[in-house]
Amino acid sequence: MEINILEQITIPIIKILFIAHLLIIGVMAMIWSERRVSGWIQDRLGPNRVGPQGLLQPIADGIKFLFKEDLIPNHVDKPLYVLAPAMLLVPAMITIAVVPFGGDITITGLDDPISLQIADINVGILYILAIASLGVYGVVIGAWASNNKYSLLGGLRSSAQMISYELTLGLAIIGVLMLSESLSLRTIAEEQGSNMWEWNFLIHFPAFLAFTTAMFAETNRLPFDLAEAEQELVAGYHTEYSSMKFAIFFMAEYMNMIVGSAVVVTLFLGGWHFFGLENIGGEGSILSGIISFAIFFIKTGIFLFIFIWVRWTLPRFRYDQLMNFGWKFLLPVALTSIVVTGTLWVVTNGNRLWIGIGNVVAAFIVVAVVAGMLALDNNSKSSTQAILDAAPLRGLDAVE
Repeated sequence: MEINILEQITIPIIKILFIAHLLIIGVMAMIWSERRVSGWIQDRLGPNRVGPQGLLQPIADGIKFLFKEDLIPNHVDKPLYVLAPAMLLVPAMITIAVVPFGGDITITGLDDPISLQIADINVGILYILAIASLGVYGVVIGAWASNNKYSLLGGLRSSAQMISYELTLGLAIIGVLMLSESLSLRTIAEEQGSNMWEWNFLIHFPAFLAFTTAMFAETNRLPFDLAEAEQELVAGYHTEYSSMKFAIFFMAEYMNMIVGSAVVVTLFLGGWHFFGLENIGGEGSILSGIISFAIFFIKTGIFLFIFIWVRWTLPRFRYDQLMNFGWKFLLPVALTSIVVTGTLWVVTNGNRLWIGIGNVVAAFIVVAVVAGMLALDNNSKSSTQAILDAAPLRGLDAVE
């Protein structure tokens, strides 16, 4: 009886508390990393006064937000205005529940091994897509409740952006699910194995790029931060927010980045596997579990660095470029990946090398065709506009 209580109640609670605290610490680490890495990229120091190397700067920022005056403007819809930040933060926190962050650990006296995952449900990827899509409500409701034109425009942009890129986000992983024959994230990670050439990012490279790009858009990160766009919308959907409500929006953004990076590592980068290092000490041992968690942690950290790197490297898209890129390039690439993966899986009897080559070739052809069609369309519009511009001049010549 005691063992059942330990296995069914105590261990899950410990895992939940561990992951929840790890997420919060991860947010603090990302705040520090964002500022330090951006300083390094721009050849400046960044925060370096509060603690060694500025490590205590996130704590100072948190204390500052806690003691700031919490202003609620009179013109807002107060219940929705207060609820919006939580509607963005809660989905970001609970999405991590189905992400496996290591192998299993076998402990003497327990009937079953302990999986380094809060909940291994057989539809894990559907759970992630469903919960992640709820985040848009926090942005839209916060914008609507603010009763501010700049906020409303930011909310509308965010909703259109998320709808556009969620289609790509969902379609880009269909090929992965087809080869894994499972919706469980743990099964998908285990199917990839320890060797890098078996990982899904090589087999589904165009889909991997499409998924990663869509994830940037889903988290409202540069070059897709059209919902904020300081130069155009002051601050967009959170213009009217201050104090901890303002901070919660950014905590949710960093949590979404962490969860998104962990999902990418699981789906495309082999999860906790790395050339057999995860089995040091024997499969199922405590040492093996620690090493597998460390591998997953390092992979996720590298991907988070890419988030920061891209932010300080690429300029923001125009809104029409954002929509065109999502609908005219990423969506066709994701759809093509599904067709090519399914066709070559049948024709080649599941040869992953040919599937990988076919996906890259097909994506290149699709992008080239779409780019050619857009170029022809732009030339046609330019020619038509030139004729229209010249018409009044010809009419004037005729009168003279």
